[in-house]
Amino acid sequence: MIDVAIAVDRQHIHGKLLLREATERGPAMLFVHGWGGTQRRNLGIGRQLSARGLVCLTFNLRGHARTRKQRDTVTRAQNLADVVAAYDVLASRAEVDPARIGVVGSSYGGYLATLATTERKIRCLALHAPALYMDDDFDRPKRELNLDPKLGAYRRRRLPPSANRALDAASRFEGDVLIVESEHDTVIPHQVIANYVRAFESPAASLRHETLAGADHGLSREVWRRAWGAVLVDWVAKH
Repeated sequence: MIDVAIAVDRQHIHGKLLLREATERGPAMLFVHGWGGTQRRNLGIGRQLSARGLVCLTFNLRGHARTRKQRDTVTRAQNLADVVAAYDVLASRAEVDPARIGVVGSSYGGYLATLATTERKIRCLALHAPALYMDDDFDRPKRELNLDPKLGAYRRRRLPPSANRALDAASRFEGDVLIVESEHDTVIPHQVIANYVRAFESPAASLRHETLAGADHGLSREVWRRAWGAVLVDWVAKH
């Protein structure tokens, strides 16, 4: 595991690259954490996948960890740029086959990962409790979006792909998809997951939908984090 500095918008965000021993290019996975989280949560699963032959890159979105001072001003547009910059770093590695890069995203990270499929060639997507936001004010500070009284009702609506930028991206994605929801999620309603599933199911090469029994949104218990890791590792092994 080595530290990497990812250049984006005239600054750097911090990442950790987990390398495998190999003589030829192989598959890789990029991890995108949720709002308020850090890359630390993804390192354990990254190590498991690295042991199975994948190169993995975790990183901290702007507004988190070392750049926490930007938390009140960072926008979705800037965080999407973070994801794309991290992808480019991963794709540039000699150990990585650029045609075999997947992205794992949790909550806000799942939303960003889905949007990133319109910016870069992504082979597969694994999403835990992917969030959904209204398209307006994409350059508005992300933190303000959570205070919008309309957001809760919006997330409980049945939406066609044409009604939302992320769902539209999902409806055009042709790779393999894993969507995992938490049974007792009070942040992301089941309707959000159902909207994503419907959007992905037509073009996707394959779609797997799982529910973590008893789990909350943040996977606050170790047993739930292990369950998410087990589902992800099993899915990666099959694809």
